[in-house]
Amino acid sequence: MLQIGEFSNICQASIKTLHHYNRIGLLVPAEVDRFTGYRYYKMEQVDTMNYIKRLKRYGFSLEEIQHLLVVSDRMELAGALRKQKEKLWRKQQETAVILNELQTHISVFERTGDIMMYQKGYTIEVKISPEMNVLAARARMGVEEFGRYYGTLFERVPREHVTPTGLNGSRYFDKEFNQESSDIEVFIGVQEREKADAVIEPCECAVTVHHGAYSTLSEAYGAVVSWILENGCEIAGAPFELYIKTQFDSLSPEDWETEVYFPIRRK
Repeated sequence: MLQIGEFSNICQASIKTLHHYNRIGLLVPAEVDRFTGYRYYKMEQVDTMNYIKRLKRYGFSLEEIQHLLVVSDRMELAGALRKQKEKLWRKQQETAVILNELQTHISVFERTGDIMMYQKGYTIEVKISPEMNVLAARARMGVEEFGRYYGTLFERVPREHVTPTGLNGSRYFDKEFNQESSDIEVFIGVQEREKADAVIEPCECAVTVHHGAYSTLSEAYGAVVSWILENGCEIAGAPFELYIKTQFDSLSPEDWETEVYFPIRRK
């Protein structure tokens, strides 16, 4: 048996951490002396502690680790590890995009002396939006769920014998945006009007084009809304996006192109 200090040294984990893991039931001492209160660990618990540390390094929460420690099904464990790998890969990709944005921001600031210059590069136009026959899915969803809803729409294309137009997008119906849960409609354009779920009618819109990752779309939204307020107009419907160039065109995020539409009316 190992005293808690010895166990701490072997595992390179602080006694404070071990006390916390004991309190939450993640790693409980094998024995506690009822007279002295000293905690003792078995040698095999070193392996368990190292496993916990590795799972933490992979980004699992303590609650998730607690569940994984009691899972015996190999498929479930492998699935959890693969899912975490995908999560880390996406985070790595997002970090690469952010680093690129930061470098561009630094370059523009050093050239212009304007720390917010990146928000002033949007050109706003007023034009009539295209009429679109669409297959659509509207629900309270988070941004991370877009792929799942788009997946169900694209599965319908061959089943319902419709022809995609390539105009895919999303509409936002809530007045307040919540990344975790908002009233959103995702849609794909189709040629066959009679087979469409809906027709998005053309309307007068303030429009801009956003180049880059979706994480900075708020800058395009801010530019359009500022233009609307400054030009005697008001928002007259749900704003929507059309995804013109995306990752599915084998493009890196800085080359993605999104059109942002705000229906407007004159005051």
